[in-house]
Amino acid sequence: MTAADAEVAAGHAILVRDLTVAFDRQPAVHHLTGTFPAGSLTAIIGPNGAGKSTLLKTIVGLLRPVEGEVVLSPPGDIAYLPQQIEVDRNFPISVLDAVLFGFWRRIGWSRGVTAAMRREAEAALAAVGLGGFERRSVGSLSVGQFQRALFARIIVQDAPVILLDEPFAAVDSATISDLLAIIAGWHAQGRTVLAVLHDLHQVEGHFPEALLLARECIAWGPVETVLTRDNLRRVRQVLDPWATDAMLARSHS
Repeated sequence: MTAADAEVAAGHAILVRDLTVAFDRQPAVHHLTGTFPAGSLTAIIGPNGAGKSTLLKTIVGLLRPVEGEVVLSPPGDIAYLPQQIEVDRNFPISVLDAVLFGFWRRIGWSRGVTAAMRREAEAALAAVGLGGFERRSVGSLSVGQFQRALFARIIVQDAPVILLDEPFAAVDSATISDLLAIIAGWHAQGRTVLAVLHDLHQVEGHFPEALLLARECIAWGPVETVLTRDNLRRVRQVLDPWATDAMLARSHS
């Protein structure tokens, strides 16, 4: 067992060690080191271009680091919700079938969906407020309804680690409230949840931990120690000062 593996086994669901991820030789995440403990609920925040989505994609294995490593416990058992703009809603599929894709890791291509799985998917849709939508086309859903369906797919995945990339973008307030309650439920169950967010009021009200990124780590820990004016100003030294001013305004408006 490596030293990194030992740290994960000691209770860290995700260990990030000296992680650098680059595009065209320009670092998007630069020498990031830290841990997301098992059962933690963490908001990943920072201006556009700070490396937030890049970090999630690297953790889930969609991007490869230039340097460093990510160690997972258990390895590979992650539910990942990408940004809606990355999901094709034009594919002709029913809402129920979209949720059933959450079982893919369990059944692969060689086994069929069971009646029990269909019941689980229907229960997940009811849990997100989409009971009765099973036969609807995903293309007929509103943005908020589609996000609820994606949350239902995560529910059936039953993963110990959940990564959410901007889960509330362009979503109505009622849906946000319902989805925040689902996230709180995952946290209460002991799952490890990471969410990329932009609304600092949501972070302060619902997330005990936060990671403030500006390609490099500005602050990481309890929300009250991360969301300080000094930390938000430090982002200006690395990224767009206008974006930083907007974050400061939102955090104190």
